[in-house]
Amino acid sequence: MKNVAILGSTGSIGVNALKVIDAFPDKFNVVGLSAYSNIGLLQEQIRKFKPSLVTVVNPKSAQELNKKVGSKNLKVLSAIEGLNIIAKHRKVDILIIAISGATALYPLLVGIDFKKHICLANKESIVIAGSIVMEKVNKKRIRLIPVDSEHSAIFQCINSSPNSEINQLFLTGSGGSLFKIPRAKFKDLSIDDVLRHPKWKMGKKITVDSATLMNKGFEIIEAHHLFDIPIDNIKLLIHPEAIIHSMCEFIDGSVIAQLGVTDMKLPIQYALTFPERLKGRLKNLDFTNMDSLNFFQPDIQKYPCFSLALAAAKIGGTVPAVLNAADEIAVGAFLNHKIDFIKIPDIIEKVLIRHKYTEKPTLDNIFQADKWAREETRSLC
Repeated sequence: MKNVAILGSTGSIGVNALKVIDAFPDKFNVVGLSAYSNIGLLQEQIRKFKPSLVTVVNPKSAQELNKKVGSKNLKVLSAIEGLNIIAKHRKVDILIIAISGATALYPLLVGIDFKKHICLANKESIVIAGSIVMEKVNKKRIRLIPVDSEHSAIFQCINSSPNSEINQLFLTGSGGSLFKIPRAKFKDLSIDDVLRHPKWKMGKKITVDSATLMNKGFEIIEAHHLFDIPIDNIKLLIHPEAIIHSMCEFIDGSVIAQLGVTDMKLPIQYALTFPERLKGRLKNLDFTNMDSLNFFQPDIQKYPCFSLALAAAKIGGTVPAVLNAADEIAVGAFLNHKIDFIKIPDIIEKVLIRHKYTEKPTLDNIFQADKWAREETRSLC
């Protein structure tokens, strides 16, 4: 029996992780949960899974929850400190990090220091501080298992092969909500148009990033750090069917792909059970029911955010942190009706141009760049 803590249990990854855990009651026990402010859903999860530690990042919501459910058997914590306490707690064997944003970097580093089995579903921490995170992972000799479907696929395809045998990685993406919409019509898109993803049910911010392909740019930066592969050796293929989740091409010309149903519970289960595999509770792929599998090169002119991400990845240093922060604020401004959709890449590019980057940043440098970029982007929105 493994004790599991989920940071971000009320988000889509957290909810699906609890479904996986619920399917294997003899394998996993929930000891810690966290949410930002959704105490309604968190209360339901507490009643069902009976954790001993809970963190609500929003202090006011934490006080409200403590009044409702706090007891000698349940400790209610708050803020980043609460996330860190759960991340290092002696009872936690497996730490799932599913909170969004740069805040996840704090409990991630704590979890690494305390040698937890980490299932990572937060991309920002690797995008902004990948070198620092992976240096610590290697120093502590722990396994950091990616939960994101594409990186889980690559992790499975590589299967301990040395980097000297890898020629290139192929990340796949469905193309998002705008794949069939010409760029000329982008100026007329509503928020609902952009949020209409054809394959995945995700949060609003990541769905917008999927539409701009910024999400795929972030994933290339992630793959670069997670697998120590040069940026130029990581390619994106648009794959509308979302059956092949990513591929690895080896130097002898062989290509190994990971295929599966479009369901996040599959990579979550693999991350939880690694290095074992448990009998699946999801439906199997029906190959006889597939008409075709299609692949397309991304249209760079149509998706300027993708080009910005690749440029930031190649420069490195504090630039990816600025990219991430600027994107978060610009996308938020779009979702709050403050800017048009087509303004997102323009604003991000202006912020990147104004940034005086640090080549080999410390954590302080990264968070200073993050703060500067947020303020700069708000002024442009």
